[in-house]
Amino acid sequence: MSEQTAEITAPDLDEAGPHLEHLSMQQALNRALAESLEENAKTLIFGEDVGQLGGVFRITDGLQQRFGADRVFDTPLAESGILGMSVGLAMAGFHPIPEVQFDGFAYPAVNQIVCQIGRMNYRSRGTLPMPITLRVPSFGGIRAPEHHGESLESLFAHVPGLKVLSPADPHQAYHLLKHAARRPDPVIFMEPKARYWQKDPVDTADGGTLEGARVARPGRHVTLIAWGAMVARCLQVAELAAEDGIDVEVLDLRWLKPIDTAGLAASVAKTKRAVVVHEAPRTSGLGAEIAALVTEQCFNVLKAPVERVTGFDVPYPSGDLEDEYVPNIDRILFGIQRVLEHRRG
Repeated sequence: MSEQTAEITAPDLDEAGPHLEHLSMQQALNRALAESLEENAKTLIFGEDVGQLGGVFRITDGLQQRFGADRVFDTPLAESGILGMSVGLAMAGFHPIPEVQFDGFAYPAVNQIVCQIGRMNYRSRGTLPMPITLRVPSFGGIRAPEHHGESLESLFAHVPGLKVLSPADPHQAYHLLKHAARRPDPVIFMEPKARYWQKDPVDTADGGTLEGARVARPGRHVTLIAWGAMVARCLQVAELAAEDGIDVEVLDLRWLKPIDTAGLAASVAKTKRAVVVHEAPRTSGLGAEIAALVTEQCFNVLKAPVERVTGFDVPYPSGDLEDEYVPNIDRILFGIQRVLEHRRG
């Protein structure tokens, strides 16, 4: 993977051409899947309710009717079976795009993900690649019951052999999913379900650089590092901070494994302060890895320790407590305040 950070601005509908459309993330993902099926006859989509129903979030809506039940089909409620079948299909030359209906349902399939999907290429000395794109509706924000909102990125990112992606908006979702579906190696594609209904311009002709992190908003005083749904929240925070003269840079990490170390270092070297924002629990979360990387790369220029604004060290709560758990605007602003007010001794 290139470690060149891409600075990508949102497509402008005022300059609308034939390839610019206003799509929700759900629509963008649906289109990316349809085009992946068109491009590669070996691509298969399957999972619980993805066929006739079109998925609980309608991401696969209409795909079975269009491409047939032999390429888009329902499976039993058995996540270990879904991922085990993916391994066999990949070994037979297919490109499976399975869906785990909710992130919390991925736990029964961890054995297949860790012991087979992540290892098969290494175990076979490169003769058995695993071109599997596992779609996982992820994170919170929809006030769902237990196990319907989780943040498993540190679990997946810790597994050798896996790549982990999370788009932040419809434009990113469209291009990154197509990009993942063309790769020869396994990708865990974590979709922020709280953003499924967000509509934004999508340039279907130009995805820009799809590797590494991207600067979602340039700034000078502090870098907010986030992914998935937290990118939009950090952009809100940046707008509020600007009213007080604080120029916040928002770095959308996108690739959670491998992390774009060079892009991370370039942003923090510019602002000299960093705050990592994620929904997962703080202890051993991905923020700890990012803080270590920033410290290694930017120790001589940092003006404050890397701050973390995260979920708490408790199981992801039910919907009525979600607002207390997920980093909110005030908590992120306090994180910024702490790194700006830090004075080295």
